[in-house]
Amino acid sequence: MKVGIVGGALQGMEAVYLSKKAGYETLVMDRKEKAPARSLSDEFFLGDIIKDPDSVKKILSDCDVIIPAFEESDALCKLNEVVMSMEIPFLFDFSSYNISCSKERSNQIIASLGISLPEPWPQCGYPIIVKPSSQSGSIGVSEVNNDAERVKALKIVTDLHDTPILQEFVSGKSVSIEVIGNGKKSRSYTTTEVILDSNYDCKRVECQPNILSEEEDEEFADIGMKIANSIGLKALMDVEAIRTKKGLRVLEIDARIPSQTPAAIQAATGVNLMQELVCSALGKETGVKSSNECSAYEHYVIQGPTMRTCGEKQFGHVENPYFANGLFGEDQIITDYQPGKSEWRATVINHGKTPAQVLEKRKKFISNVMSQCDIEEYIDRSPEMV
Repeated sequence: MKVGIVGGALQGMEAVYLSKKAGYETLVMDRKEKAPARSLSDEFFLGDIIKDPDSVKKILSDCDVIIPAFEESDALCKLNEVVMSMEIPFLFDFSSYNISCSKERSNQIIASLGISLPEPWPQCGYPIIVKPSSQSGSIGVSEVNNDAERVKALKIVTDLHDTPILQEFVSGKSVSIEVIGNGKKSRSYTTTEVILDSNYDCKRVECQPNILSEEEDEEFADIGMKIANSIGLKALMDVEAIRTKKGLRVLEIDARIPSQTPAAIQAATGVNLMQELVCSALGKETGVKSSNECSAYEHYVIQGPTMRTCGEKQFGHVENPYFANGLFGEDQIITDYQPGKSEWRATVINHGKTPAQVLEKRKKFISNVMSQCDIEEYIDRSPEMV
């Protein structure tokens, strides 16, 4: 099985990682020569779907399946057009993506299904979150406590040429669930917890039993399938929510391959969402049963004598990364570390039968890096409001 991955940044790295875990061959294509996924893949080609779609089509022609790992709408539209002219399964649902890429549009659908969302401003009062409708991750997101801050936050969104979404700030555990659909039925997978850095960017994903209660877990799975069935999902989607004191509040949906949670799920459960997605597209089932163990997937940056946890955007500056096992006592690492290098980055994946076992491996990794790399300071920051 040869997987054609279009896009070599964070999502592309995730697609390569999962594909290799499934035993698939990988071909990555990106318009940037120094795309991080280049050094991780079996084959790499420079290509621009907008400027030269015929060359891209030729490059991808010997792949068994194709998946996009980027989010530029015009390029996705062109790639969708190109792949539809080929007899190769496309692991992407452009129609569902068109809904999920607009928080304004997707919120309307979610609300119409009777699923709880954070209250809109001004009904909710302060504090609130102001975010752009069509950006991903934490891009353009601001925490706002008063009118003056709201004006500044709205300008950030305006400068992105986007529509602002103003919602109550909901506090609690941040959770995510992945859903795969074939257009007729869907399946929700394992709940993960998303832990943020001080910039509201994901620094760690934890996958373990009892992140939610059994009742809440069933509710979250039902929410995922309800949304997927409503939009006729034919690929992969994730649903992000906050577990508040009043119950789950859905923040957003994204109908594309996520860049962090699938690796945590694979490490904890043995369920590989790339393999699940491929089999779904081919009308098959993997038959893999979840092992219901635990994992943590987290990002670090080392700069001189300082080691800190970081969000995925900071990790995205990694250069020529490689896969390794046990480099500093961890289970798996994706890193550009080289002996003597003063600045480097790492994504670390640890697993175990219990959260305590995973935590012990995390502590061992941090301790080993600090002692072996002469690190004087370790920093692990969180948002001011959580």
